[in-house]
Amino acid sequence: MNITVTMNHANIAQISRAQEQALAMTAQQMLNETRNDQVIPFDSGATQNEDTYVDDSQLGKGKVSIITDNPYARRLYFHPEINFKHLKNINARGEWWEEWLEGGKKDRAKKLFKQFFRRVGGGVIQ
Repeated sequence: MNITVTMNHANIAQISRAQEQALAMTAQQMLNETRNDQVIPFDSGATQNEDTYVDDSQLGKGKVSIITDNPYARRLYFHPEINFKHLKNINARGEWWEEWLEGGKKDRAKKLFKQFFRRVGGGVIQ
């Protein structure tokens, strides 16, 4: 029995690019959803808008992160007992990512990734 395997390197590269693009799109969508749901504490808007972003510097390794880069975000996040103002973000609270984590009410990362992967995969992905 002879078996010949021919690798289509162009399609493999296209699939790899589609995976990376879908992963970045998934992270951005999750960040957009938290902003739209108004769950991040909001005073001047810096924590939600300028200081929270998608870091895709390790995208080639299959990793993206949503970073909040300010000195007080950790305190706000890990202290849900704080009485947050609701003037600008009506649902502001601590632990604002919990609903989006695996097992949470809005655990949609896998579903979003599949949707984006099919969309950007072109004709290679069925």
